[in-house]
Amino acid sequence: MSGPVPGTPSLLRAINDRAALLALLDRGPLTRPEIGALTGLSKPTASQLLARLQEAGLVVLDGVREGLPGRTAELYRINPAAAYVGALDVTPDRIEARVADITGEVVGEYTLPTPRRPGGELVERLNAALEGACPPDRLRQVVIGVQAALDPSTGGLGYATAKDMPGWQIPGLVPALSQGLGVPVAVENNVNLAALAEQAHGAARGHSDFVLLWADEGIGAAVVLGGRMHRGATGGAGEVGYMPAPGAPTAREAGRYANHGYQALTGGPAVLRLLRSYGVRGADFRQAVANAVRAVEIAAESTGGSGEAAVRRGEDARAGLRDIAARLAVGLAAITSVIDPGLIVLTGGMVLAGGETLRELVEHELHALTIPRPRLRLSSVEGNPVLAGALDLALDMARDEVFGSTVTASGGSPR
Repeated sequence: MSGPVPGTPSLLRAINDRAALLALLDRGPLTRPEIGALTGLSKPTASQLLARLQEAGLVVLDGVREGLPGRTAELYRINPAAAYVGALDVTPDRIEARVADITGEVVGEYTLPTPRRPGGELVERLNAALEGACPPDRLRQVVIGVQAALDPSTGGLGYATAKDMPGWQIPGLVPALSQGLGVPVAVENNVNLAALAEQAHGAARGHSDFVLLWADEGIGAAVVLGGRMHRGATGGAGEVGYMPAPGAPTAREAGRYANHGYQALTGGPAVLRLLRSYGVRGADFRQAVANAVRAVEIAAESTGGSGEAAVRRGEDARAGLRDIAARLAVGLAAITSVIDPGLIVLTGGMVLAGGETLRELVEHELHALTIPRPRLRLSSVEGNPVLAGALDLALDMARDEVFGSTVTASGGSPR
């Protein structure tokens, strides 16, 4: 039997090493006494630990701290070059890449436009995006966000066709990508990644049970229970776009992967048609929603005869937004009845364009339909939440490996 035996010095060293590395990661540069105090180690043990981590290339000196009583204290920090990770957000139009060092500092970003019928192999496109952000041979882990779900029983993508995700329908997808890119790869649903980012940095921070609804061109959800992502037997938990909804065609009429259910009721194209029926215009559904909100705001500020037309437009726009909210609430009511979440986070281009005006309307409509009354919040993650979640996950995976297994029992070098 290999590996350290519980209670042996090698295991205790590994535990202490990890505790010190996490303290440095969380607190920034620290002195030897500070590391000892945070980990509960004696001065000699803390000195041995730091020497071991320096030899392994995980910790480096970061100057000295002056101005304190006694001797000048040396500062130590995590070596940023100990490992690098990559995150990819893949959509039909582009691949967005971001690379960070082990501390989480972003060192490179790149966006690779991809035509609807992309040329070249899948691995070539992914590699080109990573190369644009950082040479991929420096990477320890890559996480890829996709508009689909990885089926754990088959190892392939589900809830997406070859038309939606050209080149991705290959057996043993993750091992094939790992081999092709030359780095361990994880593939995750894009909405799940957005939920991870929201839990770490955004509106769901501190919440162990919540649902995230992504409303954009397409509709999707993520379910977090007990602090863990719930993926389901086929990886499709949260694929609510396919959920039957009142007034929308079902898979029986439209086809399994066609436009039906909740998607047909509340997806971007449906929202644009709906707002146009209320006289609200826009180049796309996001702009139309934003225009509707602005019309409501202008109407609230308008007075007198010259403002009557603006008031009428505002009333029509508000009616259109209320109709959208009612449609969104129908699906959220079904989710709430089954999951009973304490919090629902709304994100995606449609609801973010609607802002607080649309959020309040959705909350009002939902609470009229359900016995539980979960709080609804807008996403507060800045930038691309899918990429942020992918980077967080990649860092967690790389740190588990680097901090847990790179120092040998005798204090040797990284494996």
